[in-house]
Amino acid sequence: MRAISKLAALLLVGAAPVPAFAQASYDSTTRMFRLDGGDVTYSFKVNAQGILQSVYWGRRLPDRAPLAAPELSGLSGFDIAANVVPQEYAGQGGGLYAEPALKVAYPDGNRDLVLYYRSHRIDGDAVHVTLSDLDRPLFVTLTYRIDRGTGVIARSAVIENRGTGDVRLDQVAAAGLTLPVAYDYKLHFSTGRWAAEWTLRERAITPGATVLESRRGSTGSENNPWFMVTRNGTDEAKGPAWIGALAWSGSWRLNFNQDVTGRVRIVGGYNPFDFAYRLQPGGKLETPIFYVGFSDAGKGGASRIFHRFQREEVLPKHGGRLPLRKVLYNSWEATEFDVNEAGQIALAERAATLGVERFVMDDGWFGGRNSDRAGLGDWSVNRTKFPNGLTPLIDKVKSLGMDFGLWVEPEMINADSDLYRAHPDWVMQFKGRPRSEGRNQLVLNLARTDVRDYMLATLDGLLKNNDIAFLKWDYNRNWSEPGWPDADVADQQAIYVAYVHNLYWILDELRKRHPGVEIESCSGGGGRIDMGIMARTDQMWPSDNTDPLDRMQIQDGYTQAYAPATMMAWVTDSPHWVNKRQTTLAFRFLSAMQGGLGIGTNLNKWQDIDFTIARAYVAAYKRIRATVQQGDLYRLNRPDDADPRWTNLYVSADRKQAALFTLVANTHKLDVMPAIALTGLDPDAQYRIESMDGQTLPATVPPSASGAYWMRHGLDVTLRGDFQGVGVILTRR
Repeated sequence: MRAISKLAALLLVGAAPVPAFAQASYDSTTRMFRLDGGDVTYSFKVNAQGILQSVYWGRRLPDRAPLAAPELSGLSGFDIAANVVPQEYAGQGGGLYAEPALKVAYPDGNRDLVLYYRSHRIDGDAVHVTLSDLDRPLFVTLTYRIDRGTGVIARSAVIENRGTGDVRLDQVAAAGLTLPVAYDYKLHFSTGRWAAEWTLRERAITPGATVLESRRGSTGSENNPWFMVTRNGTDEAKGPAWIGALAWSGSWRLNFNQDVTGRVRIVGGYNPFDFAYRLQPGGKLETPIFYVGFSDAGKGGASRIFHRFQREEVLPKHGGRLPLRKVLYNSWEATEFDVNEAGQIALAERAATLGVERFVMDDGWFGGRNSDRAGLGDWSVNRTKFPNGLTPLIDKVKSLGMDFGLWVEPEMINADSDLYRAHPDWVMQFKGRPRSEGRNQLVLNLARTDVRDYMLATLDGLLKNNDIAFLKWDYNRNWSEPGWPDADVADQQAIYVAYVHNLYWILDELRKRHPGVEIESCSGGGGRIDMGIMARTDQMWPSDNTDPLDRMQIQDGYTQAYAPATMMAWVTDSPHWVNKRQTTLAFRFLSAMQGGLGIGTNLNKWQDIDFTIARAYVAAYKRIRATVQQGDLYRLNRPDDADPRWTNLYVSADRKQAALFTLVANTHKLDVMPAIALTGLDPDAQYRIESMDGQTLPATVPPSASGAYWMRHGLDVTLRGDFQGVGVILTRR
């Protein structure tokens, strides 16, 4: 009690209230913090006990709105105040049974942690609040930074040991979030596996936690670290929707639960599974950023503010701007490991005739890489396949008007490689235990500084010695036996943090040294996609599954949280290797044109008509590319009994152009389909409409009409048959 009384004076310390127009403010009378951005207000306070208590997160409130939150007490002897107060960042102690943000252990056996407010600092659009334990010198600095345009908030924490002895961190979150009392919350998230990523799920949030996580050492495909929470009545276009994503490319966990008071608590950060982090005296641990947003315009509105935020604030810029994704060709499905100079040049010549802008040579160009059983780790050019190195191929590709890209998988190693024979100690392992292989490969322990430095030097040399504009950075397995035998025993489980920090360091350093090079994050498809890797790479590979119908579901799940500007989609061969499904080339293009367009077919097998069709669609895509990648996405329809079509609309920011895609798997019984009501257009402007393939539209479709017409009357497009689709472009006159 004496320690709490000492805090009374501290509660009066703080900055004077900031003018109403400021993005972040503190009222010393009410001890209330408030952040405003976009159409969002986020507020929390220091309560009478000195605990940081959640107050409000939702649609923006008037500047002088009387924000208030009751001083809460316990419900009973079973649920005392610590378990009832919705804490912004709860320590595991003081009677807390809800999910903690921070759990620690001291050498003397104490595991109790109660965090009290100490001070704060306001810095423009950010608030930094420092908390500390009741009497131990463990400090936590929370950062809240709100984006002026979208209202997306970046939450993070820094844990600091100011004592003289070690502290073990057993659970560390980036943030805790609270939604007010209600009993109709729904959680939306995605699940998956290789070739089946981004399957959307929905479940009610009730007492009894839902845990989304990866224990795999990387982001993983089984779950992805994003979520959306809605209420009854929320749909694609209206109603409250809260959205969030953890920016972390290692093991992670998100916990959702309705507490004993009916509030929803969300806690996200490092996965505590197999986690222990020694914080030595003077040591600090900074958490990943937990990005969260809110929209009152339904699920679609929440997605669009996240997309905009990623484009404007997260993705790397080149020359101060966000570049458009180039149309690329990738050689994997044509040649697999059987690459050589003549064969790649032949493919490049064919790709150039389509209007391709980037030619990417995939696996098989290095070391003894003739299959997936050998060569990983030996990143020197295979002189049997390329006797004169890569320069003749690169020069030819550039002479054809394309830039050159290359596949790499630098975090992995084959046992059959020169690197492994020289450094078997560099792989993740527990001494004396078997080492499990995945795809015939092991994982290099990137937590080691010697491995980190070797990897950077190797990639830096590759880029210095070759005119490479693009790296497809792959990662084809998850961790097993995550040992670090050369580290002190107390630090070995820090591998979960140190590995990812060193990965980020390498990517950041490569971007500094080679600012013109673009990078794609790939992990056997969508196994490493998150806003942490997104801040360091330019595009993502959502799935190895490029079946055009499966891709509609995959791309739908992906774009719930992540911007189409980052999403690569390829046209590949038919029948497709996943489902043996036969589809037309036009259908495949209409599916793939809804992100960054790539072509991965075996062009050696194409007929003249295929090249003609492809050239037309590539030309059409270039006309709408900026709108698809950097405009607003409206998910107009998903297949159901009322309408079997997948229908997406992309509208440019200035509303001068729109691109509509509508595709169907199959139709039945001459069913007539409803008109497609567009949205997001300028109602008073006239829009000319045309088909992406140059074909004449049905007579029921006027060649030009007002935005109001297209949004109210709609567009009549009835599809007939299996795997049919239409793409149209609307241009403001």
